[in-house]
Amino acid sequence: MEIYSFEMLPSTQKYLLEKIRHTELSAPVAVIATEQYQGIGSRENSWSGGEGNFFASFAVDLSDLPKDLPLSSASIYFAFIMRQTLREKGEEVWLKWPNDFYLGVEKVGGVITQKINQTLICGIGVNLKNSSNGFKSLYGDILAEPLLEKYLKKVEEFPEWKQIFSEYQIEFEQSRRFSVHIDNYEKSLQNALLCEDGSLLIEGKRVFSLR
Repeated sequence: MEIYSFEMLPSTQKYLLEKIRHTELSAPVAVIATEQYQGIGSRENSWSGGEGNFFASFAVDLSDLPKDLPLSSASIYFAFIMRQTLREKGEEVWLKWPNDFYLGVEKVGGVITQKINQTLICGIGVNLKNSSNGFKSLYGDILAEPLLEKYLKKVEEFPEWKQIFSEYQIEFEQSRRFSVHIDNYEKSLQNALLCEDGSLLIEGKRVFSLR
């Protein structure tokens, strides 16, 4: 996968979305920036930060995705592969449902996916060096570009969803201490049921990946 590297972008995801939309770039392709200042975060918040943190987005063709992957759980899928990559780098991160990276009880990053025609675009932000956006950072000495290269190699293997889900299903138990915002209401995950497609049953309502 070709990687385009920039010193600064408003948002790696917005940049890639526009390039894909105008057919100036096509999947598979990735973008990384040393700094970004208008990144896309959860619930329409921004995800920005300084040099040393991880700001990257990549695009893949839908036809390359595992046949058993529910598209609604693509964020969980790609986030868990990054969690695996960070674990291999010695970071004890875990994935809070559906796509936030946590170190202990502190958020350190997250994933957002969007679909344009037959292309899926995934944006990832991780505080590697600097606490920003009101969240903590990791404590190791991971460099952003080598991390992206290692991560994309794992992504391009496109492991089956059932393989990813079997590992995530165990880790989901850590999410029960937390709540999520659904339709502007905060809902506890304490009694949520994780379904095989990555969705949750909360108070009798089916909830899919939030972003």
